[in-house]
This record gives sequence, structure tokens and C-alpha cells, in this order.
Amino acid sequence: MRLVAILIAGALALPAHADEISDTLQSALDAYADGDIQYALEELDFAKQKLLELKTDSLGAFLPPAPEGWSFEKNSEMNSALGMLGGGVGAEGTYSNGDGASVKITLMADNPMVGSMAAMITNASAMGMKVERINRQRFAIQDQQMMALVANRILIQTEGDLALAQQILEQMDFKAMANFGQ
Repeated sequence: MRLVAILIAGALALPAHADEISDTLQSALDAYADGDIQYALEELDFAKQKLLELKTDSLGAFLPPAPEGWSFEKNSEMNSALGMLGGGVGAEGTYSNGDGASVKITLMADNPMVGSMAAMITNASAMGMKVERINRQRFAIQDQQMMALVANRILIQTEGDLALAQQILEQMDFKAMANFGQ
């Protein structure tokens, strides 16, 4: 019962476009009141899925548009892969030009893998990696990859052309990202 009350309280704080979530949570409460525990659980699972979709969309909003002359393609399968890695949310996009150059940027939040990467990123210099700052955010660089940890819970990874990756990363608002999901 406590879980149902928490989910409903959270849904009431959501913006108006979350009506489907509020309706689903109310349906779960109604099913619970009627003694239909199985349906209440199904409704709660559905509401959780919709809330995660909202959270994923808001994380993906941190991926900036493609630079002029480049294209951007968002990976819509990112979250299904995270389910096998312990959960959390993620967003991923690939920036490409017509000459074959590309950069893939991956954002992962609230995933156990993020915590396991923290020590490596924090101690990048000691591990022989180059360290750069972009908009006050520290990035570890190795080969054609860059990694950063925002607010100890959001992993940013880039793969590909380093100069373009830095150009794209300079457009990101890491301060706002630190408050993601709160």
C-alpha cells in the first residue's frame, strides 16, 4: 500500500501531459481497493514504464543538435540494453558527416555500471589517461574515447573524432545535467 501511495503522490506532482500516468496510477488504486492485486501490479508496472520513458526523454534532451553540415541520429534501443546492465536510463546519439567521420555520445544515469566507472574516471591521470576540462567538467581521454562523470551518477562517453566530440560537448549544460531527474 505504501508503494502505491508513493507512486500516486509522485504522479500528482507531474506536469499535465502525464495524464496517462495519473490515470494508470488511479486505476491501480481502484484495482487494489477492489482486491484485484494482480491488475494493480500490472498497472503499477505500466505507470513505471511510462515514468521511465519521461525520464529517458528528458536525459536525451541534453544531446545537442548536430553541427552545421552534420546529421544526428538518436538510438531508440538504448534503454532496452540498459535493462540487461542493471537498469537506469540512457540516451545515445551518433553525429555523422558525409565523409564518414562520426562521433557517438552516450549518456547513462542511475545505472550500476556508472558507479563502477567512477574510480577510473576520477583517477584518469594516474592511469595514464589524458584529462581535459570542457565547461568545468573533467573528461578522461584515451584513444578516440572521452568519459566524464556528472554528479557521480551520469556517465558521458564519446567515441570517435575527438575534435568534433569536444565541439559537441561544449554545447552541453553539465550544470543542468547534474540536476537531472530531481
